[in-house]
Amino acid sequence: MRTFKHGAWATLMVTGTILVSTQIVAQEEGSASAIESKIRALAPAAESIAISETPIDGLLQVQVNNEIYYASSDAKYLVIGRIMDLDTRENITDQAKAGLRKDVLEGLDRSQQISFSPSAPDYELLVFTDIDCGYCRKLHEQIDEYMAAGIAINYMAFPRAGIASHSYDKFVSVWCADDQQAAITLAKTGAEPEPQQCENPISKQYELGRELGV
Repeated sequence: MRTFKHGAWATLMVTGTILVSTQIVAQEEGSASAIESKIRALAPAAESIAISETPIDGLLQVQVNNEIYYASSDAKYLVIGRIMDLDTRENITDQAKAGLRKDVLEGLDRSQQISFSPSAPDYELLVFTDIDCGYCRKLHEQIDEYMAAGIAINYMAFPRAGIASHSYDKFVSVWCADDQQAAITLAKTGAEPEPQQCENPISKQYELGRELGV
């Protein structure tokens, strides 16, 4: 019968642990690579794909642009839906999406927004707005009150009727106006803005709003 000294046994255990850990990492990397390859085949136009772990063994989170999906670790199944923690009642998927939204919003170009702001705002709100939306118009009627309270309102375009709509055309005209603040204020009263065309971010903002679930 072969015996081991404590030192040799400890070394063997540590070595075994390292080998197992290395194998697990290799398996996870292999799974992520296989999943990404299949997602690329399904969505070749995807700008970004990121694979990460979830609290569920055998299930990985798949971020495609600003959307969250799930895939089995064998890269065989794709799951569309949400994960709920029944003990804590937490929505794991919403938490992941909130993190994505935060990253996206922090990276936005402020010069691509129409802003109404006091000189030194205490708070800032990013608002995806539709010129023809009743609630949006109501908010704009109170724009002076928001600024008096130290709140900046930063508008981005979200014509709910879509890109091929009159609401979209109105927003393009507002964006291309010499005075964007005056133009959007007038348009939100129901008046027709003077038709104008120029390079603009309206379609990109609309698509971003859709991706973020506006």
